[in-house]
Amino acid sequence: MTQLHNPEPLTRENAAVVFVDNQVGLMTGIRDYSIADLKHNIVGLAKAAKALGLPIVTTTTSSETLWGSAIPELQEALPDQTFIDRTTVNAWDDPRVEEAIRATGRSKLIFAGLSLEVCAAFPAMRAVREGFEAYVAVDASGTFNMTKRETALVRLTQAGVVVADGASLMIEILADNASNQAGEVYGALGMDWSILVRQVRESA
Repeated sequence: MTQLHNPEPLTRENAAVVFVDNQVGLMTGIRDYSIADLKHNIVGLAKAAKALGLPIVTTTTSSETLWGSAIPELQEALPDQTFIDRTTVNAWDDPRVEEAIRATGRSKLIFAGLSLEVCAAFPAMRAVREGFEAYVAVDASGTFNMTKRETALVRLTQAGVVVADGASLMIEILADNASNQAGEVYGALGMDWSILVRQVRESA
């Protein structure tokens, strides 16, 4: 019988977001999303997480020798963020990254990374093994061909990681459209049409 994984909802109190290796060099190889769409999704996730007050951890790998710095758009969205630069393939294997993740005190971890099948998947699967609930924001985690994308999604599911789009995860955390942060969250996610809906409702 298939076992279903249906964890308790994400909230502002139990969730954190981990951005893994959203770097300039890796971005040039992305083939499953347009670069513009992928950057929009990464930055939107970052801004929404910030608006919701979620703890955020950011990493790069071998930035000076291999993949370059984090994309400027993400650095601009998170100007006060320290990007932990490491050499390990799995971000979790760097003690500084593991310490930063554990220091959030959150039990539910949302990962977004380049590439999906390595940078996002490896620490997410490790998180599950360590007793956390892990999520991957697939639309903020590009990769280099469709085979990698398809097999990554299967492997993540097999490992008990929840796969979703970043906007859905952030809106689950928002929880109430009457929240003071609703406009900022929807705007961050590129849902500017929500403003029009509110205007129509108010004018009715």
